[in-house]
Amino acid sequence: MSDVTKRSSTHSVPQVRTGQPDVKLTREEFDQRLGERFYDPAFDAVREQIAQVLDVAWDGYSDYRKSPRTRKAGAGFADPEFELPLEWLQTRERIREAQERHDKASGPRRVLLISAAARSDQTCPGEIPKSFRLAQIARKVFAASAGVECDFLDLSHLTSEYGRQILPCKACVSTAMPLCHWPCSCYPNHAMGQVNDWMSELYPRWVEAHGVMIVTPVYWYQAPSVLKLMMDRLVCADGGNPDPTSTHGKKPEEAKRLELQGWDYPRHLEGRAYSLFVHGDAAGTENLRRMLSDWLNDMKLVEAGSAGAVDRYIGYMGSYAESHVALDADEAVQEELRNVARSLVDAVRLQALGTFAQPGSELLDPRPK
Repeated sequence: MSDVTKRSSTHSVPQVRTGQPDVKLTREEFDQRLGERFYDPAFDAVREQIAQVLDVAWDGYSDYRKSPRTRKAGAGFADPEFELPLEWLQTRERIREAQERHDKASGPRRVLLISAAARSDQTCPGEIPKSFRLAQIARKVFAASAGVECDFLDLSHLTSEYGRQILPCKACVSTAMPLCHWPCSCYPNHAMGQVNDWMSELYPRWVEAHGVMIVTPVYWYQAPSVLKLMMDRLVCADGGNPDPTSTHGKKPEEAKRLELQGWDYPRHLEGRAYSLFVHGDAAGTENLRRMLSDWLNDMKLVEAGSAGAVDRYIGYMGSYAESHVALDADEAVQEELRNVARSLVDAVRLQALGTFAQPGSELLDPRPK
């Protein structure tokens, strides 16, 4: 803990600020919103049963049964008697198992390869994204690399797969870092119908990886929304609290007090290698590549060398209709993509040998956050 953090512990706990207008729905509004799920006339034959479902759902909403299935936290937690959601405990266990696999000296070096485009030939666009095609080129590099295992994550499933979603970050960290739990405990929220959150699966996949490669397009000068959703929800990996009982769930006063007593900001993904390939057709590639590098560096991941982060234009200012043709013709871009993947292979192999370290990694951070 730094001297700066220690001095902050002498501060009184700030008042929790509130005052936003109430957003609770009336019964009529609730039925209308949930009822939209059953708009199809095919549901007409079961309207009575749906009405019964709405009654039960309203009861859970009005009583705010966020986590209807819990158990006592048990040994190893600050308050062993505090009730924790079963789903959070299950995700925590999967993360612990993933960390054990990550830490094993033997076995393959695992790479998480992410295609971050929202476009999909399985829904409205009707065509595969260039990011997916580029990721498949990288995938072949990993497949041909002895001792490397690739886990492919296609974020376009958020737009094309039924029920697949990453729910938005609620920014608990902005109230106090210990209020942001690792893994995130904001979801599922059964009272609000906020369920099927993909992050419960993605956290262990990030933890298990020795290296991460992101292939992404630029959307309106920024990261695609499917990527940004995952990025925001990974904030709990950067200083998040692994013990929700220390704040008794979401108690902001307790979280503020705990942070001011001195918080060590544990980096739960620290030391993993990363590489980036950012592509666009008109503007924004360099800015997005820098922003993604800054984000990953903040989480204490390590860039896979000077060839490990590349931004390029494909078919610069050309027609959208011919963008895949431009990729077909641009063999240099394809080879640069392979080099980004090869750099990550080199990095994870050097990590296994203990010879790939980040300069300055042992320095004390005077501003931990």
